[in-house]
Amino acid sequence: MGVITMSTSPHVIIIGAGTGGLCLAQGLKQAGVKVTVSERDRTRRDGLQGYRVGISPDGSRALHACLPPELWDVFVATCARKPFYFGMWSEQLRELLVFGPELTEGQQPPEPDPIAQDRSVSRMTLRQVLLTGLEDVVQFDKTFTHYEQRPDGTVTAFFDDGTSATGDVLVAADGSNSRVRGQYLPDAKLVDAKLIGLVGKTPLTEETRKLLPDKVFNGISIVSGPGGYSTIIHVMEFPWGQDGKPKDTIGGTNSELIESWPGLLYDNTRDYIMWSFGSAQHKMPADLMGLKGPQLRELVIERTTRWHPNLRKLFLLGDTSTIFPINIRTSEPIPQWKTTTITLLGDAIHTMTPGRGIGANTALRDARLLCENLVKAREGGMTLLDAIHDYETQMVEYGFDAVIKSRSAGTGDDAVYKPVIGPIVAMIGRTGMRLVNNLPRQMKMKIAENMDKDRDQEKQKKQATA
Repeated sequence: MGVITMSTSPHVIIIGAGTGGLCLAQGLKQAGVKVTVSERDRTRRDGLQGYRVGISPDGSRALHACLPPELWDVFVATCARKPFYFGMWSEQLRELLVFGPELTEGQQPPEPDPIAQDRSVSRMTLRQVLLTGLEDVVQFDKTFTHYEQRPDGTVTAFFDDGTSATGDVLVAADGSNSRVRGQYLPDAKLVDAKLIGLVGKTPLTEETRKLLPDKVFNGISIVSGPGGYSTIIHVMEFPWGQDGKPKDTIGGTNSELIESWPGLLYDNTRDYIMWSFGSAQHKMPADLMGLKGPQLRELVIERTTRWHPNLRKLFLLGDTSTIFPINIRTSEPIPQWKTTTITLLGDAIHTMTPGRGIGANTALRDARLLCENLVKAREGGMTLLDAIHDYETQMVEYGFDAVIKSRSAGTGDDAVYKPVIGPIVAMIGRTGMRLVNNLPRQMKMKIAENMDKDRDQEKQKKQATA
């Protein structure tokens, strides 16, 4: 790699205030590296709705590494309660296969690692946590248009308001439709996974609480119905109530953290039941992406006439202002490119299907690795281009590996969506799940371990390079 001369305090410009971009900004600011984030949303309240994102142990480690200690504590305090179970259910809410602890009433599972553990958080809440302390770093209402690379190695980003910003490094963190990627890597394309999802929220009330069996209420559940339609259900309960004040059930320390956290002023997240309903693209209306919330809710009701009344009521009580369609796409892996002072992270380079739920966690891993390398470059441990090249070499390998594995978890071409063979495949799948579910607990857990073998190997590889 060539040598780029940097100023004493290199300036990193990040395009996009999503999960990965903000995590990187937090880490750089904590390390004393000058950083600016340009975000197209007009205000701190705009953009993301309060839908769930699962933070894996790797994602938690990245956040712990990049956030200042007091903000890490706020992150932990603002997470939703943890799910105990992962289950597969029929459309009649009959248990097919459930993994989870065998708990007596009132019993809690053993406490996991305080840092590296699975967590559930609202996207809006996570964003407000990550924005905390970056008020002097994030510039809102800045829509990126293009960049220019200078002979001295610096990069200038231009915005639609006529302004520009020049720095030593430009980081594309502007999501799946990245304009930076479109200019920098025009051959990096997204392709349809041929899957469509409808995401919605139903407020958690005494009425809606009673609609779900205990293992569904306290877990992450996939409900499979006839015709290749399915839904994912996850209950999100937060440490604060409808009035925005900490609940009496949480500890005093967490209560104090939440009450003193300024981000809560911008967060409209309240307890809810999240559901996503989906199928193959060809099984949905051609104009689906243009339908509004009430029309989408009616579509779900129409497609679930043979489902359990409780599930249909759950959909019927869904807040139409929260229901929107998602056309699921995925990146096409590309060979590693020549390193410059422009780089990418998260969905801007490796958009993946939600099949394995690792998109946000891969972006967080990107942020941690890139932050560490840029700090090394600032301290003279490597040149700037070497730092970026090392980051890209690792990121391309694990990022596109995650893309491929996520795609293998399912696309619209899967047999279950075929008109003749689909019902047969679904029936065989249900029979197999019931058989496993009736095995002795030890055998059942052994099968679960084997099913997760690839993930364990991937985790060990990440830890070895951390």
